Amino acid sequence: MDRIVFLGTAGARIAVFKQIRASGGIWLELNDTRILIDPGPGSLIKCCASRAKLDPLKIDAIYLSHRHLDHCADMNVMVEAMTGGGFNKRGIVFLPADALGEDSVLWKHARSYIEKIVILRENETYTLNKLKIHISRRLVHSVETYGVRFEGDKTVAYIPDTKFFPTLYENFKGDILIINVVRKERSEYDHLSLEEAKEVIKTIKPETAILTHFGMTMIRAKPWILAEKLKEELGVDVIAARDGMEFAL
Repeated sequence: MDRIVFLGTAGARIAVFKQIRASGGIWLELNDTRILIDPGPGSLIKCCASRAKLDPLKIDAIYLSHRHLDHCADMNVMVEAMTGGGFNKRGIVFLPADALGEDSVLWKHARSYIEKIVILRENETYTLNKLKIHISRRLVHSVETYGVRFEGDKTVAYIPDTKFFPTLYENFKGDILIINVVRKERSEYDHLSLEEAKEVIKTIKPETAILTHFGMTMIRAKPWILAEKLKEELGVDVIAARDGMEFAL
């Protein structure tokens, strides 16, 4: 079954470190391929506890948008899970070059367990089973960061943490848009606000836009109510993700 499962919807330090919401990342199943996106703190626990019956040993790939802890803290434990503790060499890890630098988020012993490591390049396209994986241009964030578009029977696009810029929408046209909305109001930080996310959704006009990765200002404002207002204003199905939410494609 093609689906998206949200293992966590927390974004920014306070929401993550206090675990006001979970922070395990996103599980995507598309065209019989299972991809774990941004395995933050608690990713393995949330997989094993999920009502969606997610088996970490069946993950085909891990996609890391950038090296910040709320996105990569469970990278090594999920590699171990994907490979059965290293006894079954398999799987692909997609990640930016600076995530493999001197202070690598992927430990040396874990690298030997993986069938292949792919260093992300902007505007590059990769093939995984029956999927095309289109990498965005480099986004505007404090570390090397890339969004992605997974193209199969449906096209699922993911905009991770980034500062808004006028052509942001260009790499993310598809059926489903997952967009990280950390802040309710615009700020100097390299994260999207609700108003900026609205601008992106309005331009792309996906079948469904799913807001996630909420900071405290979004959580206090009740993101499900904000999503309903966007839905009315834009005429697009807008959903605020919930921890553990399963969205059928």
